Amino acid sequence: MSHTPIPHQSAAITAGVARPEPVAAGRVEEHHLRFADFAFTCRVLTQEQPVAPPLLLLGGSSQDRYSWVRHERWLGRLSSVITVDLPGYGTSDFLPARYGIDFLAAATRHMLTELGITRVNLVGACFGGAIAVRFAQHYPQMLERLMLVGMTTRVPDDYAESAARWRGMVAEGRTADIADELVQRFVSSPAAGPVRRQAAMARFLHRQFVEQGPRELEMWVEHNTRLAAHEWYRPEPLPRLPALVVTGEHDTLTTPCMGRDVARCLPAARFTTLKESDHLAPVERMAEFSELVALFCTDQPFDDLPSCNPVELIEGGFAAAGV
Repeated sequence: MSHTPIPHQSAAITAGVARPEPVAAGRVEEHHLRFADFAFTCRVLTQEQPVAPPLLLLGGSSQDRYSWVRHERWLGRLSSVITVDLPGYGTSDFLPARYGIDFLAAATRHMLTELGITRVNLVGACFGGAIAVRFAQHYPQMLERLMLVGMTTRVPDDYAESAARWRGMVAEGRTADIADELVQRFVSSPAAGPVRRQAAMARFLHRQFVEQGPRELEMWVEHNTRLAAHEWYRPEPLPRLPALVVTGEHDTLTTPCMGRDVARCLPAARFTTLKESDHLAPVERMAEFSELVALFCTDQPFDDLPSCNPVELIEGGFAAAGV
């Protein structure tokens, strides 16, 4: 493993990726790792006087290790913050679709081991939530708390069909048409209810997709193939630990009902929805989302947060023996 200190600048560009610098004080380093001969990179903001275990953020498939930098102004005050481009994502090596979520969970464990980190608070959003659940099932001894955001137990029934169609559309150069479809999936309709920054998020998603180069599009197509080829959720035992499941109250991709189903898979979890948000809640309501993460990760009450709907305690699932 090698590591690279990141200088404190307003922004930097590496391999076409904008790198906004953190607001939170701390030492930032990038660590370059290999797992099963695939190179990947993680980013660590080190908090020298933490009040909570390190926080590992696993984002969705369209996010990379820089997607959470702006959250660090809140989260970096409490603990070290780890983000990562796992193999197959961001600037890391291309990962063939035969490698599934088990592999990505194992790569996450390898990263923490290489960093010398024994236990973390883990937040998984969307696709990152699927990896986080598998990580919790296979490596429960490395977890303090688990938070899942915009998560479901199943990929939509039409996803495999759409993925095959999108592959053909990429080959035809129809990225704008795909971007239109993705915006419709990820951004709720105005009729669903008020959502903060909804129009801006729709424009951002569309622009982000159409501006991808050939390498990013190839990795995106392979990601979709991976989802169709592997189990998103597998009913294995999960550890009994503090757990929170969150969705945007107007999320139409991973709905609140789906979020409650996820919570029922855990031995004991709390569930809430973030007001005036949809699937993109962590960005639409960045400060409020970060406040919820911070309270959860420091065992402080969040039942009366004005940004959240009433918190529900949901019993279900079955715990891993001895955990």
